[in-house]
Amino acid sequence: MHETPCHAVGNRGIHCVMDNLDLNLLVTLDVLLDEGSVVGAAKRLKLSASAMSRSLARLREVIGDPLLVRAGRGLVPTPRALELRGRVRQVVVDAEAVLRPALKLDLQTLARTFVIRSTEGFAETFGPDLVARVAAEAPFVHLSFLTKPDKDSTPLRDGSVDLETGVIGRTMGPEVRAVGLFRDRFVGVVRRGHCLSKGRITPERYASAPHVVVERRGLRAAMVDEVLERMGLARNAVTTVGGFGLAIALVRGSDMVATVPEKHTAGLCEGLHRFNLPVPVEEFAISLFWHPRLDADPAHRWLRALVLGVCKGAKREIPS
Repeated sequence: MHETPCHAVGNRGIHCVMDNLDLNLLVTLDVLLDEGSVVGAAKRLKLSASAMSRSLARLREVIGDPLLVRAGRGLVPTPRALELRGRVRQVVVDAEAVLRPALKLDLQTLARTFVIRSTEGFAETFGPDLVARVAAEAPFVHLSFLTKPDKDSTPLRDGSVDLETGVIGRTMGPEVRAVGLFRDRFVGVVRRGHCLSKGRITPERYASAPHVVVERRGLRAAMVDEVLERMGLARNAVTTVGGFGLAIALVRGSDMVATVPEKHTAGLCEGLHRFNLPVPVEEFAISLFWHPRLDADPAHRWLRALVLGVCKGAKREIPS
């Protein structure tokens, strides 16, 4: 009798393939590619390092590729591993969504803490409206705002952060979801009565004034200096700080000028004089980020919609 091979079409062939397929390996592969470390993956999956090493060996055998290879003291992914990373992540996310029970969201009884990582300017400008909206719709939901010192997406991946705001950066994980909140631009800010609060502001007047300059990794305000440099000018930097909040605080009690994102720091700039920059600088997009495992979570979707609504409804621009 002729025997049907395992790869043949039909129920018997499918059953034979599934007998040899351990779907748990997909979860293991997803975590290994995310961590890039056998030890790190073992900790996340609550396995011993030896058990994880055996799983990696099995994955290498099944896929026919080393997946992670030694480079110095660490491991780096092979081209095949990089190719599989996004596909494996989506398969795992879809599987989790299939197995997760479909519960109807009851905002009046929902008791949950959401962690939002953002700059202090975003929290002060949009936080009050967001907290008020959450309290009105879901009285037992708590929001926790964390400061954002960098663009590392690890907190989103490991679940310590639910949502994050900011500019899309090169270090952002490829699997991270994003939606635009608003477009922003840089403006100047000085205390009321400052000389730059009166008269026409030329590039020369702006550049020669004493500046408090914000120095942060990947800061787009550097574009202002690039434009000035092409004009043969440079900002008169008298002090530097690590964030917009401190820069604005220094401006309140001095004759310095700060260059800050307009909408992002609107709450921090209350009572100060803001002005349009006298040099052309491109706008940039502020986005909301989250991990794909939370895509289908009803409570998370509700919160994302609230953040979008609050940001879209904000009207604090400088009149043109």
